[in-house]
Amino acid sequence: MLTYAKPLAATAASLLLAAALTGCGTGSAASNEKVVTVYSADGLKGEKGDGWYDQVFADFEKETGIKVEYVEGGSGEMVQRALREKRNTQADVLVTLPPFIQQADSKGLLQRYEPQGADHVHGADKAADGAWTSVVNNYFGFVYNKKELPKAPTTWEELLGAAYKDKLQYSTPGVAGDGTAVVIKAMHDFGGQKPAMEYLKKLQANNVGPSSSTSKLTPKVDKGELLVANGDVQMNFAQAKSMPNLGIWFPARQGGKPTTFALPYAAGLVKDAPHSENGKKLLDFMLSERAQRQVSAVGGGFPARTDVKPTDANAIELAALMKGVDVFEPDWADVDKNLKTYIDAWKTATGS
Repeated sequence: MLTYAKPLAATAASLLLAAALTGCGTGSAASNEKVVTVYSADGLKGEKGDGWYDQVFADFEKETGIKVEYVEGGSGEMVQRALREKRNTQADVLVTLPPFIQQADSKGLLQRYEPQGADHVHGADKAADGAWTSVVNNYFGFVYNKKELPKAPTTWEELLGAAYKDKLQYSTPGVAGDGTAVVIKAMHDFGGQKPAMEYLKKLQANNVGPSSSTSKLTPKVDKGELLVANGDVQMNFAQAKSMPNLGIWFPARQGGKPTTFALPYAAGLVKDAPHSENGKKLLDFMLSERAQRQVSAVGGGFPARTDVKPTDANAIELAALMKGVDVFEPDWADVDKNLKTYIDAWKTATGS
């Protein structure tokens, strides 16, 4: 649910892809090959093979005969990798959290393609020119250990307490999408860049340190190594099915209401993709009504299509989780334009 210097997922698919990449100097696989390569932020693939990607990719391969090669990393990491490969493009589909999908577009990494079903996606969740479209809606959040903390924290200010010394960690802003979201939410909740950085400077006294991967923090919270970490609703909700000590919460300013903002998984067709037609087919498939109904039932997320109204148990539980939480909409154009400024301010404030 927002990229990192984390190592690539050691799946068979990514290992095969890595071998292919090291073996080629120029050019790429034949365009008519029955394969599609996805570079994606983590969160949608299950650690036990039970995530939304696992289901959708298996269904897609069965229906089309097209094999999905999957490479996972942080949102920023995937954009930087695609940028390095711009003259020898390897990815067909890129999936990241905001503001990195906007960054990918501004760097000329995406080609315009509006998938089937995109007309049912809210205007704020897709590019006006068709460069990218959200495939899974999601919201920023935090997790806590329910065993060690029977009552969830409620405010940012609580996290400054001595009980959280070396028991709190958030993924690195500018590297991880969810880590960047920490800065965006703090700026909103505290009323601007300066007060947000003043707070994050204080919080650094309790912070364990940098982490390129948001998803790797969750098991540490479940085990009690950490009491609190950042995350996102979809990823953490799915992880909680096998991590019984995991709880989700949304920080508020002291005396205020909990807030969050949409942090969707947004997908785009990579410019000069080696298997462009296969990429289009996969984007169409991910936005199909069938796949969108599986977003909550299988992936623990929120459908990107507004005409899909799931009623499964997960959908009901997710709706209850979001009740009473104020949802604001960041100015993504501003975030994209000034991201370096905000990240540099965070680095200065925290000494990172």
